[in-house]
Amino acid sequence: MLISGREPGDLRVDMNDVNRARAPRAVIFDLGKVLLDFDYTRAARALSPLSALAPTEFKRVVDQSPLLHQFESGGLTNQEFYQEVSRLTQYRGTFDEFAAAFGDIFAEIEPMIALQRDLRERGIPTWIFSNTNDLAVRHIRQRYPFFAGFHGYVLSHEIGAMKPLPASYESVERLTGHRGAELLYLDDRPENIEGARQRGWQTIHHGEPAESIRQVLTALDGVN
Repeated sequence: MLISGREPGDLRVDMNDVNRARAPRAVIFDLGKVLLDFDYTRAARALSPLSALAPTEFKRVVDQSPLLHQFESGGLTNQEFYQEVSRLTQYRGTFDEFAAAFGDIFAEIEPMIALQRDLRERGIPTWIFSNTNDLAVRHIRQRYPFFAGFHGYVLSHEIGAMKPLPASYESVERLTGHRGAELLYLDDRPENIEGARQRGWQTIHHGEPAESIRQVLTALDGVN
């Protein structure tokens, strides 16, 4: 009896079996700079007129600052973050005014959103794995319908760990039920990619959408 077109006793590797073994079981997307572009300059320009700081100075308080990292690690509530920013900048606006402007920093990267939509339609589980905060996520859920179309979400402020800390990757493995090469991960930051590589994940260092899309489709060749 022939199996996969081979005679009994034929020990040659069937490359179709190898490709199936290597094919990822889930695709993990970073959010910022992969699915959504963002620019804290927009928030600083909107918020600074109600503060004692110029836009460039205000931006330093909220853009990749120690305060933002504490917020995105789950160490501050929304109100606590607002109060601390207000203290540091002498911001005089209301919480709702602050939240609206702070969250309004995003723009869709349409080719990548279309890729995720295609994967979802093919039945391939997709997840978001992001260093982010509750104010941003609330804004995104309200503004961008694509965000609802993922199998699940691993968000730094909810798990209490930011990439590239090992605990963040462990959360992805636990929640997805996959590990190692079963996961294909896209991120724009090399340190986050390196953290995934150390765990055996398949990775794509995202730059240009067309190249990332090509690499994803190549990795998934033969799946569904």
